Amino acid sequence: MRKVVVSEFMTLDGVIEGPDKWSMDFWGDDIAEFKLQELRSSDAMLLGRVTYEGFAEAWPTMTDEAGFADRMNSLPKYVASTTLQDPTWNASLISGDVAAAVTELKKQDGANILVGGSGRLVQTLIKDDLVDELQLLVYPVVVGAGSRMFHEGIDKTTFSLIESRTFSTGVVLLAYGRASAESTPAT
Repeated sequence: MRKVVVSEFMTLDGVIEGPDKWSMDFWGDDIAEFKLQELRSSDAMLLGRVTYEGFAEAWPTMTDEAGFADRMNSLPKYVASTTLQDPTWNASLISGDVAAAVTELKKQDGANILVGGSGRLVQTLIKDDLVDELQLLVYPVVVGAGSRMFHEGIDKTTFSLIESRTFSTGVVLLAYGRASAESTPAT
């Protein structure tokens, strides 16, 4: 069974919106290598409409020696949206029951399904218990405003730390996997 892996850039105050405005000062070769390996361990992307449209506008014209752009452009994408009409950029539309569609994608053979950005979609996936792993890159900056990773209304969901790593610029990776029923503390 495939895993849904959510990868987010996040500030210390939990903001995920507009990472282009606050993350680049902390970018380094070690983060670039991590993101490349993350992309290589996936064979599909799952995106919300807003993130998809931003990526589809930027990525098709990008190139790099490491092959990140080629991988990003070639992966099949699944876009959850009720308003997008005609996705391009190697994408298929999920316009109905997102939980049912993602459940079916997870049943297929293959590697990870990578979710980047897509805050509203991530909320839905967590609510429907479809996130297998969170890979949070926490940046040492507070921005004070913007969309946050988690909103009120999500039920308690327990994850277990599977990896932590500090990058050369002070960014910290916190990777969490879904806690099994056996390892979840009783309340």
